Amino acid sequence: MSEPKSMATRDRLVTAVAELMRVHGYNAVTVKQITTAAQVTMGSLYHHFPHGKVQIAAEALRGTGAAYIELLPLLMGPHDELRVAVPAAFDDAARTLAESGWMNMCPVATVAGEIAESEPRLREVAADVVRDWIDRGTAYFVSRGVPEADSRELIVALLCALEGAFVLGRTLRSAEPLHAAGRAMQARVDTLSARVES
Repeated sequence: MSEPKSMATRDRLVTAVAELMRVHGYNAVTVKQITTAAQVTMGSLYHHFPHGKVQIAAEALRGTGAAYIELLPLLMGPHDELRVAVPAAFDDAARTLAESGWMNMCPVATVAGEIAESEPRLREVAADVVRDWIDRGTAYFVSRGVPEADSRELIVALLCALEGAFVLGRTLRSAEPLHAAGRAMQARVDTLSARVES
């Protein structure tokens, strides 16, 4: 009976850190905030994560990163044409950001920009997550009929557009950057499609 409880405690800690980092970044989050948000004791935190905040943050980034890339087929899959699917995914991101009060950003990008030099271990975890996004995104677009080289370029451009639009949207408290980025990526898909068909 103790194992499920143990797993639940660990999961609560990871979820709490992911949510706190999404809103505050990494450096502003304290161990006390983590234990309060997860409703666990300090002893439980260090029992599950002996290296403390950085260890939990690394696991939170890995878990969040894996979950975020799953949104790609989930959001785009219902649309037969990529030129419709891509801006639809950006529109959905805009809606989610607005509904969250401009706080629902990706914690991976939030933390990566903040700790690029100060926390090498977390920077490498974030880099691993982004590399996985690129690999899996490339495979997804290949499965949608885009040549492999173009698929890699497309997912890199899409990630840049999405993460940048999140920053501008949160800063301006506006969905406009996400909608604009979605239209720009739609134009990029049209260019790739024309190249494939010619």
